[in-house]
Amino acid sequence: MTDIPTTPLHLGQTSALPASPQEAVLDYVANPRPGKPYLVRFTAPEFTSLCPVTGQPDFAHLVIDYAPAATIVESKSLKLFLGAFRNHAAFHEDCTVGIGQRLFDEMKPVWLRIGGYWYPRGGIPIDVFWQSGEPPVGMWLPPQDVPGYRGRG
Repeated sequence: MTDIPTTPLHLGQTSALPASPQEAVLDYVANPRPGKPYLVRFTAPEFTSLCPVTGQPDFAHLVIDYAPAATIVESKSLKLFLGAFRNHAAFHEDCTVGIGQRLFDEMKPVWLRIGGYWYPRGGIPIDVFWQSGEPPVGMWLPPQDVPGYRGRG
């Protein structure tokens, strides 16, 4: 991202949920601590999308970690982007990796990882992980601490 917007589109405004992830506009603002290595974490424990085969809802707990460079993602725009997946039909892998790649491509952080901890469909939970590369040397990386699905046991 070469131009940092001076006024976020969503922050402090009434914003409708985008009809699709492609239509969602993510806002990025200047990193308030440039040159200082730190980690930002967003957790979306109630993420939903649709199964592309059955149209039934799929549920996941997403954890997004990144080390900012020049910009940070504005949280309201991220919430709207993630909410746009409610009516989006895609496999777990496509949703998880697509979210990570879009954030990485647009925001251009030093590093980004996403963990998608999906609840079972057809009796099998599917967890999907993606990261942009090796984490920065010396960066504290806390575990994502989302336990694997155990069912009723």
